Amino acid sequence: MEISIAVKGMSCGGCEKAIERALLTRDGVLKARASHREAQVRIEFDPKRIGETQLRQAIEGAGYHVP
Repeated sequence: MEISIAVKGMSCGGCEKAIERALLTRDGVLKARASHREAQVRIEFDPKRIGETQLRQAIEGAGYHVP
C-alpha cells in the first residue's frame, strides 16, 4: 500500500533524510520519499505490519508536524 502524508516543518534535504530514516527503521515500511518542496512524504508499507497512525507517530517522533 502507498500513501502520501502532509508534513509541516521540513526546510531542506536534511529534513527529508531525517524523516525517511525515521520511517525506514519501522517494521513494515518498504519505501519512504520525503519532499520539503511539496511538504509531504510518500510511503510504501505493508498494512499487515504497520498502520497509518504509527507512520504519523514516526514522523512526529522525528520532530515534524503532521496536520
